[in-house]
Amino acid sequence: MVGKTLKRILPLGKRGFLGILLVVVLLGAGVLYGVLGVPHVVGVDNEFGEVTNQTTGIQTALVVANPNPIDLKAGNTSVNYTVEMNGVTMANGSQSNLHLEKGNTTLRFSTKMRNDKIPEWWVTHIRNGEHTTLRIHSKVHSSLVKKSVDVPYSNDIDTDIISGFNSTKTRPINASMPLVSDPVLYVNETSANWGEVTRSKTPIRMRMRVYNPKSVTYTVSEIGYEMTMNGIAVGNGTTEQPYAIPGKSEKTLRMRTFIQNDRLDDWWVSHLRNDQRTDLKIRFYAKIELPSGKTVRVPLRQLTYEKQIQTHIFENDSAEGTLASTNVTAGNGETTTHSTVTDDETGTSTQSATPATDSSTSATTRTTTATTTGATGTTTTATTATTTTTTDGGGLLGDLLAEMRRTV
Repeated sequence: MVGKTLKRILPLGKRGFLGILLVVVLLGAGVLYGVLGVPHVVGVDNEFGEVTNQTTGIQTALVVANPNPIDLKAGNTSVNYTVEMNGVTMANGSQSNLHLEKGNTTLRFSTKMRNDKIPEWWVTHIRNGEHTTLRIHSKVHSSLVKKSVDVPYSNDIDTDIISGFNSTKTRPINASMPLVSDPVLYVNETSANWGEVTRSKTPIRMRMRVYNPKSVTYTVSEIGYEMTMNGIAVGNGTTEQPYAIPGKSEKTLRMRTFIQNDRLDDWWVSHLRNDQRTDLKIRFYAKIELPSGKTVRVPLRQLTYEKQIQTHIFENDSAEGTLASTNVTAGNGETTTHSTVTDDETGTSTQSATPATDSSTSATTRTTTATTTGATGTTTTATTATTTTTTDGGGLLGDLLAEMRRTV
């Protein structure tokens, strides 16, 4: 069949000899001048691994396509990748002297990310309107073909943490004490927005429009709060000034709550262990001076703010599921899986190879949308991920070798 193929491709006499000679010459020229197909990444899959109080494991599988008719063993074939969130490097890994089989090879990495990088990322997330762009840069280089290909991947992560605090619902405030006529106040409106975030604190500016139903003046001497995320205390504080609310009138009370950023690495651990879910809760209380001169502490249970935060980091990778299963079909039936474990703290790495298959090398684009539902049942966030994989034409030998493979 090879002979018939060469006869169709080469309209010359002694086609068999010339065909073999041409293949040999072109292969040699490809090695010498770098005209062979360039190995490239056709898919990436990331998953969170073991999470401790200090580090977060990130497992990565890169699907690398070698479009050449030969294994790439000679020279220095290397691969490296970097995971960034809003420009903050969260993890990276590399491995050199790799053996790329014909077709697709799955390279597996395991990297530890330091949890103390979470506050740095958090600041960028809030400053960017609760938006994060996750980027993965994957590059394969081979000295045999003297080229490298960088395939970027991106995924958008959005949250909506405090907008649910905005409400015009009227809520009564009861002292629930003997000789005190309830309600003592009404809260007619609440609103919140982010303040100027710093490396140490994330402020939330809050407003409460309060109505005094009595005929005498009430003084709210203090409003306090406690904020938790998955039960972890991340902020607390009180107002800095008292507010006098005349009878039968409204007053707007302003306060600032703070998330202490240095506590966010503990929150991050709980977030991942809870399947990327967080229950945010802010509890309030007020100290009110009654007309009798007595000061009472009133729990503002009607103002307790609860919100569920859901993220989908790494859930829409272009080779989704590769880490969980190696049963993916390769484009040409040639398959190999290599495992590389890289420890950021020790710098050691190991590599192994097992039979595996992987995804087709055709170019694809996929877009998915996910939503996050808060505690009240309203849909509050949307996460859109776009994944793009690309392929190489196979070099100058591509057409000839593809024709030969179809007929062999």
